[in-house]
Amino acid sequence: MTLAQDQRKAAPCGQTGLDVFADFLDGKTARVKRVHVVLNDDGRSASHRTLEITDAEGNRALWPVATLRALPDQAGHSGIILRRADSSEERLIIDDPSTAARLRAICPYLHKRPPVTGKGRLFGWGLGAIGSVFLIVMVLIPLLANQLAELLPPAAEKALGDATLDQIREGLDRTGANPIRICEREKGLAAVKIMQARLTKEMDLPYPVEVHVLDHPMVNAFALPGGHVVFFRGLIDEAETPEEVAAVFAHELGHVAHRDPARITLRTAGSVGVLGLLFGDFAGGTVVLFLTERLVQASYTREAEALADDFAHETLKKAGISPAALASMFERLRARYGDEEGIVAHFASHPAMIERIEKARQAAKNLSLETEPLLDSDQWADLKAICGVRFNPLDYIRKMRPQMPPKAE
Repeated sequence: MTLAQDQRKAAPCGQTGLDVFADFLDGKTARVKRVHVVLNDDGRSASHRTLEITDAEGNRALWPVATLRALPDQAGHSGIILRRADSSEERLIIDDPSTAARLRAICPYLHKRPPVTGKGRLFGWGLGAIGSVFLIVMVLIPLLANQLAELLPPAAEKALGDATLDQIREGLDRTGANPIRICEREKGLAAVKIMQARLTKEMDLPYPVEVHVLDHPMVNAFALPGGHVVFFRGLIDEAETPEEVAAVFAHELGHVAHRDPARITLRTAGSVGVLGLLFGDFAGGTVVLFLTERLVQASYTREAEALADDFAHETLKKAGISPAALASMFERLRARYGDEEGIVAHFASHPAMIERIEKARQAAKNLSLETEPLLDSDQWADLKAICGVRFNPLDYIRKMRPQMPPKAE
């Protein structure tokens, strides 16, 4: 109610001693009125107290104390700015600190929040916003990523892969000092080249394949955009035969041939971009770590994994290698690590692991191979030592234990 509207309703009340001048704004004009404010009490209870506001023209209004709400004062002075709970326009500005302190003491609901109206509509808008984000991240971005992957020039995809490899090397280094080292021991690289030549002979790929071995104990391998195939030292350490490494190599070549790494990289980058716009930059470096984790533990679709498996089986057959090598490695690693770590988790992202092992064994069934070994014993040893020979204290203890004198009684 405005002062003019309350003129006839205001009635004299018993005053409690609060008597001050203040500024009044009606919320409709820019004019500031100087008003006289008195705190009235009818003697029944504190809930019946009112502020009597009178302007220079004699217009009066009564503001019940129970309806008073305090507004934040950005100026930071010791006064108080009041409004009524049932009016969002009128303002009463009291500069006197003692009056402001007294009002804060006797007004019970100064900081009570107004009830939320239109909850159903807000809930509907919220669900709509969540649905929109879900649609963008889960449907629109994957569709666009698939289209862009097909249209991306090989040179651009190669540049994307180079940048992604650098991010992964930096992201995997928990110290933040140096990127994870790429193993480049000459004899080990020569063994990799022999394996690569055997697998990629007469293979029509969109770009040359580059193989990298990272000096990291993780048992894993993955493909990156632009023809990069990355092995971790841990996988080579765990392999018992060169054919097992070749089987994993052939699977990753399947992803390269189908340009799956470009799709997942564009999809992940797009999703991170959308979420970053909504929730902030995740402190900057966290985005890189998130992208690195998603790329290393890449989860392709069930169809993409199945196609990469089929590609690997055919590639191994053409190279004179039994697809059973893939099954034997998966079985051994699954028995050792379970389904949640390293390459087992990487390859078990979508299709059931047991089904994939069985499929590899079926591909090797009744297969007759009469070709020379993939690597001889020296070349296999060179591949195993591609990151350099490491000193293992446990191996030293096992070796020296028989030579130790018996323990004195």
